[in-house]
Amino acid sequence: MTDASAQAGLAKTYQPAATEAAIYERWLAADVFAPDGAGSRADPAKEPFVIIQPPPNVTGSLHLGHAQRSAVEDLMIRHARMQRRPALFLPGLDHASIAAQVVLDRILAVEGETRQSLGRDRYLARMRRFVDETRPVMLAQQRRVGASLDWGRLRFTMDEVSARAVREAFSRLYREGLAYRTEALVNWCPGDRTSVSDLEVVAGKETGSLWTIRYHLIDEATGQPDPVTTISVATTRPETILGDTGVAVHPEDDRYRALIGRRARVPFVDRDVPIVADPVVDRSFGTGAVKITPAHDPTDFETGRRHGLPMVDIFDDDARLNTNGGPYAGLDRYEARNRILQDLEARGDLAGAAPHEMIIGRCQRSNDVIEPRLKTQWFIRTRPLADAALAATRSRRTRILPGRFEKVWEHWLTGIRDWNVSRQLWWGHRIPAWYCPDGHATVSALETGPDACEKCGRSAPELTQDPDIFDTWFSSGLWPFSTLGWPEDAADYRRYYPTTVMETGYDIIFFWVARMMMLGIHLTGREPFETVYLSGLIRDPYGAKMSKTTGNVVDPLEVIGKSGADALRFALIHGATPGNDQKFSHERLQNARNFANKLWNAARFVLGARPSSIPADAPRRTPDPAAMGPGERWLQSRVAATTTAVDRALADFAFAEVTRELYEAIWNEYCDWGLEMAKVRLGDDALPESVREATWWALVEALDTYLRLLHPVMPFVTEAIWDALPRAEDDPEMLIVADWPAPGARDEAVEASVEAVLDLVRAVRNARAEARLEPGAWLPIDVSAPAEVSRTLDALAPAVVRLARARPLRMHADRAAMAEALGEGGLSVVAGEAVAVVGRAAAAGDGDLAALERARLAKELALAERLLAATRAQLANEAFTARAPQAVVDGVRARQEELVAQVGRLSERLGSTRG
Repeated sequence: MTDASAQAGLAKTYQPAATEAAIYERWLAADVFAPDGAGSRADPAKEPFVIIQPPPNVTGSLHLGHAQRSAVEDLMIRHARMQRRPALFLPGLDHASIAAQVVLDRILAVEGETRQSLGRDRYLARMRRFVDETRPVMLAQQRRVGASLDWGRLRFTMDEVSARAVREAFSRLYREGLAYRTEALVNWCPGDRTSVSDLEVVAGKETGSLWTIRYHLIDEATGQPDPVTTISVATTRPETILGDTGVAVHPEDDRYRALIGRRARVPFVDRDVPIVADPVVDRSFGTGAVKITPAHDPTDFETGRRHGLPMVDIFDDDARLNTNGGPYAGLDRYEARNRILQDLEARGDLAGAAPHEMIIGRCQRSNDVIEPRLKTQWFIRTRPLADAALAATRSRRTRILPGRFEKVWEHWLTGIRDWNVSRQLWWGHRIPAWYCPDGHATVSALETGPDACEKCGRSAPELTQDPDIFDTWFSSGLWPFSTLGWPEDAADYRRYYPTTVMETGYDIIFFWVARMMMLGIHLTGREPFETVYLSGLIRDPYGAKMSKTTGNVVDPLEVIGKSGADALRFALIHGATPGNDQKFSHERLQNARNFANKLWNAARFVLGARPSSIPADAPRRTPDPAAMGPGERWLQSRVAATTTAVDRALADFAFAEVTRELYEAIWNEYCDWGLEMAKVRLGDDALPESVREATWWALVEALDTYLRLLHPVMPFVTEAIWDALPRAEDDPEMLIVADWPAPGARDEAVEASVEAVLDLVRAVRNARAEARLEPGAWLPIDVSAPAEVSRTLDALAPAVVRLARARPLRMHADRAAMAEALGEGGLSVVAGEAVAVVGRAAAAGDGDLAALERARLAKELALAERLLAATRAQLANEAFTARAPQAVVDGVRARQEELVAQVGRLSERLGSTRG
């Protein structure tokens, strides 16, 4: 290789750190990210392709999950952009109420402050300052990954566009009777001091205790508890006995039939409660009698409502006992538990205790044990919304990938409960509801609030706004359309809604996807996206979840700094299968980096091998068909095949398959064989200029196509190389807006004959290696092959001589003509229908060449016989032949015929070596 390639604009080695930032700035300066940008080549007549980015937390930092999602989304966007579709990739950030509070609270603790010490207004001012500091960090990190986001349309879930949508959406739901306020049992997180949704409760098995407590029955004559007669109940939460308002038994339980209708006294609070019969009771649990605490247990809540039992809340927001806790008021719930158990034992009413495995719900954020509590909250009535979402997926107006998640989707939406949207936090969208002194509620979409109570007319100064904010997922549920200007009749909303693909993690299909579907369909009348693509989680090489605690976290920015964004993107996409987790390893990353280097070096060779008859500034042109040989025609056909395969994989959202196809085509076909065959022709000065020019232009054309196909996966290195390639006169300045290649015509006959020659070269190389022959030694090779393969072999003879280290290379009309060559001894090689003999040479060391040859042939024969047996078994399977597509069955039959012939040839060769 000469230094001519360096003059063509490519450095000797590819250095991502020195290239990527500059290329990203070029894209920004050219304004090519926006579908209506100055550098856009989008065809306005084509259907837009829209991805609204799942907004990362404004307080967070880039992790591998973000990087993987950005890479997958950007792949789709870049592909659509190259198809000249108006491609909108809209960026955003999420205010993440609880997550932001947790982070800021830690900072405030260092500063000697708390939320309470600051008060609401000062706390929110401090939060906004904090967000202003973290916001640019996350945005800059996304640029490092190469995400081609339309930064001019950046949205934030707390900006005024989103706030307007939140107020309007809630107001409409309220007017339609789908938003309501009521007292209900909610999941209370004492650590975050707020209610959380069912989805934010992480349920897990834990071992606790099951205590049996005696409740004394009331003597109906005296109205006092009987000191002897008791009913024993079992509980895992003794502290909640202070809120008991009943005891329940199964109506068919003979043990307690006589006690139904009587009363028992709750210890310490001296509350007399009825013993009721209810089929909900599990007779095998504990004693078969259960305490009913309607204000602190979901099942008890429903039981209490059926029997009209009072509901007594015994906890405050910190999970301490309130005044209803009697003598234990002010104690933490677990401190109260211990005291109550001690006091029960002292009274003789603690009948027993045993280890007990149970399901405990913990807060997703704080890990505190969730405490069910009665709270007056705002709820969204979800049943009609869920029915519309189900209809959309059942009719395939929206499809979920992978399809197996549709069953999970159906199960959850079918059994959905109303959504508690109230949160007792300060950072977030405040619920637009105002209350007058008479308790009337007025909901208003106006930023300034209502002018008066809509029920009694009290003036605005007399109204008080609800202190709660919305669940973060409420504003996020409006994301696909609020970002585009809804509820206004905005141009972007008209043009880009509904969106095309929603890509997100499968772990938030209910947190987010279901809510976007429900709210989107109801508020806009249309499904918010055509396809939901669910990504998996990124795990370490051993399949463990990544966490800072275990120390197995991989920092994507550190990876980008060392190996480049392209290597990271390729590695992440290569393992991306919808709905499946992937193991991320440094080996996969290294392979991706090596791939980028291989591509770079291949491009340097091509640029440096330009025939002197082609001017340096010549525009790209198609190679002259008349001057091309089978090697060039094979390369063209393989490029066409790869283009078709990549198009099919993209249409199927099989992005890992895209990387596999391109890796195979570029590394194994283009670099390992295409370039090697071309080197011989390009270096042969005896060939006409037209032949060498056709070979070079074929290399350039193939490289140009592969760069276009690979660009959505590895945008930086492909852009850098393409910038140095000759371009056609109608090509743009940058690859990012170049046209996506159309599949060319395939020449399957040329592919078959050239592949047969390449198989022969591979077989010769393998035979030499197994015989431990000197790799660089020139050895005579005799070949017999069918006519078509012989013609191709003859045309490629100079390349075969070099690739197989064959000197001389002798062709024979048939196998009979090779008898003399076989008689001289040597290595017999069978490759498909071609047969070759590698002439005698000393093996490495003192080994017996003939023995090595027999062992190699026996090994190949055994493999061929195993494959033939498997093929025959497959064809003997009636289920396969009856159900498989006919083309597949025919392919297996053709393979069987090939293997039968191969076994025959190998058997013949093996027999000849035994003399």
